[in-house]
Amino acid sequence: MAILHSVSYGTSDNTLVFIGSLGSTTDMWLPQLDALHKDFRVIAVDHRGHGLSELIEGTPTVADLAQDVLDTLDDLGVGNFGVIGLSLGGAVAQYLAATSDRVTKAAFMCTAAKFGEPQGWLDRAAACRENGTGSLSEAVIQRWFSPTWLENNPASREHFEAMVAGTPSEGYALCCEALATWDFTDRLGEITVPVLTIAGADDPSTPPATVQIIADGVGGESRAEVLSPAAHVPTVERPNEVNELLAQHFA
Repeated sequence: MAILHSVSYGTSDNTLVFIGSLGSTTDMWLPQLDALHKDFRVIAVDHRGHGLSELIEGTPTVADLAQDVLDTLDDLGVGNFGVIGLSLGGAVAQYLAATSDRVTKAAFMCTAAKFGEPQGWLDRAAACRENGTGSLSEAVIQRWFSPTWLENNPASREHFEAMVAGTPSEGYALCCEALATWDFTDRLGEITVPVLTIAGADDPSTPPATVQIIADGVGGESRAEVLSPAAHVPTVERPNEVNELLAQHFA
């Protein structure tokens, strides 16, 4: 049983759970936590081996990462919840939406039913173990945000580069290995709760066509939105639009 580090704001009975990307902490969701806590109880978690969550030995599957979330919500006394996931967190959110009857609605952001080929993730895990997450942080941030945003927001750029660089190398590598085995393409139909997908028009990691596969494949109703300009982390780059879409979807 794994209890993740989490932050929680608001007192509503309508709970939203935010699950971030590889190399992130709950800071990825600050604009959403600030904006939505008055109408929802908002909870964000750090993946195992990320932020303030403990490192757990052994390579996890996405199913294991999903169980971490459920264990944490049990510890917090949360029953049913809406789930929002970005990138790796979007994979975890897909799994939860398909397999847990506690999920009421879901939002999948800048994510995929399958993230490329396994070898790329195994190579990244090996590079991270050899050279540390700091060696990856600049390239990661260039995928997370559009060039104009990075140029206009130097303080935020520094903050998010430090977030990635501060992720324990083994925690990052193990989650890379989880993504290497993730392929939910043939199981999307098991997701029958209402779904919102959000893509960034300029996202090199999970472009709109990749996110659209999820919207088209789920077994229930879905709505697909593309934000522009935005890359892989529109929660920070386009917070007002993201907040409005989430508020509408989960109301």
